[in-house]
Amino acid sequence: MAHIDLGIDEKEFPGITGPMRYRPETAAPLNALAEALLRGPHSIPAGERELIAAYVSGLNDCTFCCSSHSAFAAAQIDAGMSLVDRVRADPNTAPISPKLRALLHIAGAVQRSGKAVTIELVDAARAQGATDLEIHDTVLIAAAFCMYNRYVDGLGTYAPPNPQSYLPMAERIVTHGYGS
Repeated sequence: MAHIDLGIDEKEFPGITGPMRYRPETAAPLNALAEALLRGPHSIPAGERELIAAYVSGLNDCTFCCSSHSAFAAAQIDAGMSLVDRVRADPNTAPISPKLRALLHIAGAVQRSGKAVTIELVDAARAQGATDLEIHDTVLIAAAFCMYNRYVDGLGTYAPPNPQSYLPMAERIVTHGYGS
């Protein structure tokens, strides 16, 4: 049960969806940020941006965000959940591009502390073909998901334990986007 009365059925509106219904005036900019970062036109495919969000959420031990964004990523990448699981377990051994691996190293550093992002990490990403925009947006996705994770867990929201529960959410997000 959430730490405050959100005025909703938590099982019908799990995770971040409950607080967003509780406070729609703050939900709008949070959804707009997620839409811009994760679904807007970009050189990093949407599935890989969702994978960055899932990876950071896993590092933050945020069950709802990790599970939901893992499902969103899996729905948009060819290798599906098996790749998502491998990346979350160890991006160094997962079968992903060197550029994505370097960006995940940056995202992991952001999760620990913004100051943990070093010029060496940035140079390593550039050496694998990452652009300044891709590095910028990776840092912002990781930082935003630290905030989203703390929002969800700070209010003690419900996270469905069954991974299958996240599939309808994935279909909705992939089809309609955030804020729908």
